[in-house]
Amino acid sequence: MEKNIKKITIRNLIIFTVVVTASGWIGRGLDILMGNPSKDSLGMLLWLIIPFIISLFLRTFAGDGWSDIGIKPFFKNNIIWYIIAVFIFPVVTIIDLFIGNSLGWINFSNFKLGLFLQFFSGLLIFNFFKNILEEFAWRGYLAPKVLLLNLNDFATYILVGIVWGIWHIPYYLFFLDTLEYQSVSMQSLSVFIPLSVVVMISWSISFVELRRLTNSVWPVVLMHMVEDAFVNPLFIYGLIEISPGKDLFISPIYGILSIISFIAIGLGLRQLRKKRNTPIKGKIVI
Repeated sequence: MEKNIKKITIRNLIIFTVVVTASGWIGRGLDILMGNPSKDSLGMLLWLIIPFIISLFLRTFAGDGWSDIGIKPFFKNNIIWYIIAVFIFPVVTIIDLFIGNSLGWINFSNFKLGLFLQFFSGLLIFNFFKNILEEFAWRGYLAPKVLLLNLNDFATYILVGIVWGIWHIPYYLFFLDTLEYQSVSMQSLSVFIPLSVVVMISWSISFVELRRLTNSVWPVVLMHMVEDAFVNPLFIYGLIEISPGKDLFISPIYGILSIISFIAIGLGLRQLRKKRNTPIKGKIVI
């Protein structure tokens, strides 16, 4: 029985990975056939929703079932993890900005708190619903299915992060407006794309661990929502400026300091989970 479940899991993970990594290219092809602009197009919509749709299909028709989808919020014993999820990205970003400003690498002359809060609050609702689609695919489907393979934790983070990162590639190539891209990155796409996959791997540690700690997708929906609403407006609306050549070190989006911070936080969450699940005095804590 376990061997059969593992075969189904591997088969469906292959299907999921092939479909989601192809989704953006399919969307781009559709836009070309229809003569649509790439930004906010039907192709971009397909790219966004296909991972969610294929995860539902595999659960409904391909034997995956629904037991590990993580749809229940489990607020009662998880409030602290929800709070941590909401604050991870703001804390890492603020630390990056503080260090960058202290070194003279980040300019805050255009920053206005009221304007930033306006952008932040205005983006929360949209990104909440957008990230329901994303997170029920990545942490509602991909992560728990990879965990069923009983790989070590680091292989799980890497596998989930790589698939998540590769899925983003068509977005950077086709669907992201050029001016918007230039506002968040000084790097060429040939540098940024592989770097973004590394970023996704570093992020996936915290995302996967919060999913495991809470047995719910909702904390990571909130974490992803805050990331999109808090970090991106700083650059897209020109509220801060990073000195040329310093972005690889200090950018909150893809800088080395940020990557190291997320790895450290994720591994800290892993340690807390393992400590919580350690048998004590003969009692197994689940």
